Amino acid sequence: MEKKIHGNVAGIRDTILTELLALYEETQPSGVFASASLLERMAAFTGRIGREISVYLSRSGAVVDVSVGDATTVSMPDMRLVRNADRLAGVRCIHTHPNGSGFLSDVDLGTLNSMRLDAMAAVGVKDGLPTSVYVAFVGEMEGEERKPIVYGPMRADRLPQDALLNALIEADNRLKAPAYAVTEAEPERAVLVGIDSDDGYDTLEELKALADTAGVNVVHIERQRKRPIDNGTYVGSGKADELRLIGSATEADVFIFDDELSAIQIRNLESILGTPVIDRTMLILDIFAARATSREGKLQVELSQLQYRLPRLLGVGVAMSRQGASGVGMRGPGEKKLEIDRRRIRRRIYELTQELREVEKQRGVRRAGRRKSGTPIVALVGYTNAGKSTLLNTLSNSDVLAENKLFATLDPVVRSITLPNGTPCLLSDTVGFINKLPHDLVEAFRSTLEEVRDADLILHVVDASCPYYDVQMRVTEQVLTELGAGDTPCIEVYNKCDLADAIPRERANAVAISAKTGAGIDALLFKIETRLNRTQQRVELFIPYEKYDAVRVLHEIGTVLSESHEADGTHIVAMLEESKLYRLKNAIGEREA
Repeated sequence: MEKKIHGNVAGIRDTILTELLALYEETQPSGVFASASLLERMAAFTGRIGREISVYLSRSGAVVDVSVGDATTVSMPDMRLVRNADRLAGVRCIHTHPNGSGFLSDVDLGTLNSMRLDAMAAVGVKDGLPTSVYVAFVGEMEGEERKPIVYGPMRADRLPQDALLNALIEADNRLKAPAYAVTEAEPERAVLVGIDSDDGYDTLEELKALADTAGVNVVHIERQRKRPIDNGTYVGSGKADELRLIGSATEADVFIFDDELSAIQIRNLESILGTPVIDRTMLILDIFAARATSREGKLQVELSQLQYRLPRLLGVGVAMSRQGASGVGMRGPGEKKLEIDRRRIRRRIYELTQELREVEKQRGVRRAGRRKSGTPIVALVGYTNAGKSTLLNTLSNSDVLAENKLFATLDPVVRSITLPNGTPCLLSDTVGFINKLPHDLVEAFRSTLEEVRDADLILHVVDASCPYYDVQMRVTEQVLTELGAGDTPCIEVYNKCDLADAIPRERANAVAISAKTGAGIDALLFKIETRLNRTQQRVELFIPYEKYDAVRVLHEIGTVLSESHEADGTHIVAMLEESKLYRLKNAIGEREA
């Protein structure tokens, strides 16, 4: 390993950097955790330059890394000398604090756990001399957290060397597990980042619910005041540096941002934070990928993911070969790896689009059959987790999956029900909506969502217990307008009223219910009947067998409620739109109609 000074060396004279390189020669004797000589030299350098200094020591006592930071922090490279990732790293970190106190910060302790260092030691420095020393070791698990064991304060020239080395061995033993032991993978630890919205709607709480649905453990939520979006890092370079410290303190595995990020923003943030970065769209697509079960749903999700990835492919460095060009030394494979990836993605997008068109044709046949039957279609729409699937189960006595999670149901479901007046109708439930719903996802699911456009009536299911249900309603209405269903007759169904503090004011086109307890269901069914029958007329006819062709016409243009064959003809009760009544009259004659 090359011996050099890492970190922030800007503004430091070359003579001082040369002297710092001599720290690599400060080998610790056997049985010594950290010598007084090393601590004093580190403190002297910190006193001269006013910055933190970090030194990594191997278990043999050799200095394997020297880094310089600023007045408050120092970057600690992720270093591992022990191959087994379930054990300690094999290096201990000793760093200085220019503020005079050696008290270990949350960032220090978080770095100890996340990097599994042998130990984390901090040396307080004042006037170029070491003051107090604190040393922490990996401790026992307490719930989902591993609480460090801290020694200190101690004097730099009177460290209990044997006790500290024994504590290091004990810490390593705490991580040992029998070879036959099987442990479950721990969920990823995530920091959520977002900018406050203008309407007061807490989208970060919604992002947390999405993270919970994806099985991610949220360890910190960082909100930023409303400000212009930074093109390079979304939050600005200063905030990004602050997030890096938060990530170290919370041992975060991933950062999740509340808005869609560009490829440049993701690359810059990952470079600063040192951990993977995903945005709201990537998280939603991940949830959809995990929950899609039908062939159509899986195709739609894969198409959305590829359409999202395509403009975000970036490639730099010598691994990307040059495109073919004339001239000596310029000939190569002829195509960049990046271009190959793009070409493959475009080809797969084309294949998925063709497959979805075939599926849509099959869906179109089913739609045509339903339209020909004349059975009214009632579509359930609304914000995700508003209770659409629960309402579908209540109305149709079905057992469709209904969970208190976002996007519990993705694939469209159609169930047949009979209204109290005997009118049969079809209930259609599809994917829920959400704030900042990815555009690619809407496009991929458009054929599925267009089921709503063919509906005779829409039930807009609203979670009345949500403080921001009005914002959620606007999101749903906006998507309906984009789908061309904004003018379809609609009933606002305020669900979860058993949990709501205040029930929204009831209007002519609204009803308050609880799909879970059944409260208000009778009133909802009555409203459905009223709206469906507003343009329909109930007819009761006796059609002689010599005019039996009228029965065929009635099946074609109306909804037959009952039909019985008698000696002289057929007795039929049906619902029929007034605009189509003339066809029936022409078939059986004005007098019979």
